[in-house]
Amino acid sequence: MDELIRLEQRMLEPSAALIEDVSRIKGDILLLGVAGKMGPTMARVARKAVDAAGTGQRVIGVSRFSNPASRVELEEVGVETISANLLDDQELASLPDAPNVIYLAGHKFGTTGNESYTWAMNTYLPGRVADKYRNSNIVAFSSGNVLPFVPVTSGGASEEVAPEPIGEYAQSCLGRERIFEYFSEKNGTPIFIYRLNYAVDFRYGVILEIAKSVFQGKPIDLRTENVNVIWQGDANEIAIRSLLHCESPAKVVNVTGPETLSIRWIARQFGMLLDKEPQFVNEPQGTALLNNASECHRLFGYPRVTVREIIELTAKWLLGGGEQLDKPTHFQERAGKF
Repeated sequence: MDELIRLEQRMLEPSAALIEDVSRIKGDILLLGVAGKMGPTMARVARKAVDAAGTGQRVIGVSRFSNPASRVELEEVGVETISANLLDDQELASLPDAPNVIYLAGHKFGTTGNESYTWAMNTYLPGRVADKYRNSNIVAFSSGNVLPFVPVTSGGASEEVAPEPIGEYAQSCLGRERIFEYFSEKNGTPIFIYRLNYAVDFRYGVILEIAKSVFQGKPIDLRTENVNVIWQGDANEIAIRSLLHCESPAKVVNVTGPETLSIRWIARQFGMLLDKEPQFVNEPQGTALLNNASECHRLFGYPRVTVREIIELTAKWLLGGGEQLDKPTHFQERAGKF
């Protein structure tokens, strides 16, 4: 387990590019919804980058912190924390002003049967946040789910492709984008809409799900046979660096890795590493939710962690008994029901 801890610590070290950009970011950095899948490591790497740059910014994380341990862990590394329910107007109003805001809050799984809460979190709340932080730079997280399924040979949907969200979760995500766009134009707020398509990490994500299926001998659904992924560490750095690229009207950028990956190929790589024979079911449908992230790569360069490294690291984490989050992506879902 010590080896796994050292591995994770190494993966959390900020890049030279991040440190350089943090030195150019003026003022404190506030992360709203910090206790989700990406927020804790994003706050940590932001804190490390600020320390390395010597700029002295505060890094502040806001969440309800339903798991108090996550709050303690952030405070131990120098991240300031505030417990707040963002849907409570008084609690939102009481939050400190900050020149730089990363908006991570949202709701996906459990949408079916709880649609009103999903719309409140994903579409109503962004308007409240955009109004409060009208004088800040805002990086607003969105999802590749707003885009249509495209042929797997297309290279993915670029930012110029019109959204066609399937299901209420994806529709509410498009609502979030439109609300931020509205307030960006209304108030002149510089906003960067960060349209993410599958971050992956040791503890969760498409790659781990495929690895577990191979390891446990469970069949892998090939109806959606292709996917984009990006290592969470790279995605975190891009989110922080995006604070320098906020614009009014809002700038929309797809964020993911450069490859259109084959689920079958990934499974076979794990088959060799885990000494297991992958099992497959269903026939590929020929389309998938795929993003063209060439604009992201133009702005920030290619991800540091390659797909083969991700696969090898994930296999090592799985075999070592590393912690896992019970937050499946449902990347095979084609009807938009989450």
